[in-house]
Amino acid sequence: MSLRAYVSLLGSKSRRNESNSGLGGEDDLREAKSMLIEQYRAHVKDTGSPEVQIALLSERINYLTTHLKAHLKDHASRRGLIMMVNKRRRLLDYLNRRDPDRYREIVERLSLRK
Repeated sequence: MSLRAYVSLLGSKSRRNESNSGLGGEDDLREAKSMLIEQYRAHVKDTGSPEVQIALLSERINYLTTHLKAHLKDHASRRGLIMMVNKRRRLLDYLNRRDPDRYREIVERLSLRK
C-alpha cells in the first residue's frame, strides 16, 4: 500500500484534529511512514535496515514522479528525484551483494523489476 493511500485512510481522523493543531498533514505523513516501516521491518526496533530504507525511498520516488508529471519545470525536485533513485540503486546493490534472497524478496514486494 502506498504512502498516499495511508494518508487518505488516515485523512478523516486527522481532519477532526486539524483544527486543534496546525500540523495535521505532517501527522498523517508521520503515521503513514511508521506504518510503512512496520510493513518492511525485520524486527521490532528496526528502522534503518536496507529493506526499510528502500521502501521509504520507493514511496518518495513514486510521489515525486507523479509531482513532476504535473510540474514539468520543477528542476530542483527532479534533481532530488535523481539522487533518491541513485541512493535506492546503491542500497539494492548492497543488499544483492550481502544477501541475494533478501534482495529478491524486496524487489518482488515493491514490484521494482518488470
